[in-house]
Amino acid sequence: MIFVITYQTFFRYFVSSSMEFLSSRTVLDFFGSALGFSGVNDLFVSWRERLSNIVGYAVWTEEAARYVFIWTTYLAIPLAIKRRANIRVDALFVKFSERVQNLLWVFIDLLLLFFTFTIFYKGIEFVNMQRQFPQVTAALRLPYYIPYLILPLGFGLMLIRTCESLYGQFKRTGIKDFCIGAFIAVLFAVPPFFAEDANAILLLFGYFILLLMFGVPVAFGLGLSALLTVIAAGTLPVDYIAGVAFTSIDSFPIMAIPFFIAAGIFMGAGGLSERLLNLADELLGGLVGGMALASIATCMFFAAISGSGPATVAAIGAITVPAMVARGYDKMFAAATVAAAGAIGVMIPPSNPFVVYGVTAQASIGDLFLAGIVPGILTGGVLMIVTYYISRKHNWKGENRKRTFASVSKAFWNAKWAVLVPVIVLGGIYGGLMTPTEAAAVAALYGLIVGVFVYKELNWRKLYESCVESANMSSVIIMLMAMATIFGNVMTLEQIPQQIAQVILNVTNNPVVIILLINILLLWIGTFMEALAAIVILTPILLPLALQIGMNPIHFGVIIVVNLAIGFITPPVGVNLFVASGIADAKIQSIAKASIPFLLAMLAVLMVITYIPQLSLFLL
Repeated sequence: MIFVITYQTFFRYFVSSSMEFLSSRTVLDFFGSALGFSGVNDLFVSWRERLSNIVGYAVWTEEAARYVFIWTTYLAIPLAIKRRANIRVDALFVKFSERVQNLLWVFIDLLLLFFTFTIFYKGIEFVNMQRQFPQVTAALRLPYYIPYLILPLGFGLMLIRTCESLYGQFKRTGIKDFCIGAFIAVLFAVPPFFAEDANAILLLFGYFILLLMFGVPVAFGLGLSALLTVIAAGTLPVDYIAGVAFTSIDSFPIMAIPFFIAAGIFMGAGGLSERLLNLADELLGGLVGGMALASIATCMFFAAISGSGPATVAAIGAITVPAMVARGYDKMFAAATVAAAGAIGVMIPPSNPFVVYGVTAQASIGDLFLAGIVPGILTGGVLMIVTYYISRKHNWKGENRKRTFASVSKAFWNAKWAVLVPVIVLGGIYGGLMTPTEAAAVAALYGLIVGVFVYKELNWRKLYESCVESANMSSVIIMLMAMATIFGNVMTLEQIPQQIAQVILNVTNNPVVIILLINILLLWIGTFMEALAAIVILTPILLPLALQIGMNPIHFGVIIVVNLAIGFITPPVGVNLFVASGIADAKIQSIAKASIPFLLAMLAVLMVITYIPQLSLFLL
């Protein structure tokens, strides 16, 4: 995918630049008059015609990459099922006894079995229909049933992995508890088959909330609640769900997500993050709290590479937390600093949550990237102020060594390949050379080349592991978006967003109060739901309300992302806290307590961003 889209980008740039060169009056005059060439205009016309004939050489690339993307996603989900790596809300689940948890895993796996078998079976029907009424794709001229084969193949593999998981649960729980779990699953799933005149809204949200509480992965919870609602209320034909599982992610903009994830992973494994830290340490390491300040600065810069909060914490925290502890900082403070700074990873562009919001809200991803720059820098600046104050209070001084222009220049030169990444990505997008998806692919290829051939830290084994990790991480997100589309379509048909907006407007029509209520809701959701899941679920519900009170959809996207970024450091599902806890080998509660000053500072920034929209929009 990365190579194909990079080829498309450079091929288009080469053709367009060449056509512009051959059409330039200045160039024609130069060759025709200054050099005395006769017939230069006819020659250039001939060359332009030849270039026109090869424009189609890259037509196949986008379509090929999209289909590879869909296949990669659904082939990687079985691995996520095997590893139990799907995004879940397990705040309640972990409080149960081990026996109850095992019962619930039987319940979860049986529901997944029902869902994956349904899509598998309907996928076979879909492929057979495509073979019976053959059509071909626009560019590659492939029979349509070939791309759609991924539905029975991918969900068939998910079915096998789920059966494998069920067998493991059977051996762990024994026949008695297994039967109890199976009985609960049947009791849960059967009623919709016998329901008449069921309330679709109650079914959709009731099932979804219960599935989340029982620890069902969010993506499958969305799909299952939509499927059970469709069966009970007859809102849509069941066959429709299989089709949407394919068409919902057959989207070029969505492909930016796996590319940005791959770019961050390649660059972290390839040594770019360590060189960025050395540069930040040279610039800030001599100040009070210097290493902590350097950590925040590095997180801000790495945010312009990875687009992910947890990825930023993992890449930077693994280096900076041990370094801070070695220099005398409190371990909890060190972990909390990186966890809070990692939240900037989803504000400063490129940002995966902005891509997801842009696709969900049909908003410009480029505008969202621009709108996130000031909030991200502002958040980083405020975190630095808090860090400086705490460090001065505890007398955590900077490293006492000589820093000269020469040492800073050397550190900058060593980090030059990493520093160029935001220039390539943002310069390409706003210079009109690349779309966000193409910029992400170029960034991923750039990170791969630098890691393998320049720094030589990304060997073939690391490269293989990085590719698997990228595919696994991105597939979980894309599966979530596919299932959220099905869920959202059922919501739209039942006019649920409009009903919710009307209820709130009946309570108050004061925009200031409504925005405050939205912030409170988002902050609460962020404490127990992963950011990307919250965006795909809440955007269709809250965006109509925001538009009714006159909010700019780009500004609203910034508010959503900043709110949910704060959720990265709020228990019980603060993912940055989990990553920092693993790095520091410390209890989450202790890190969460140390994060309170940073949390308060980020809440203050949120209020400023919310009520002063110009901070986000003035760059547009």
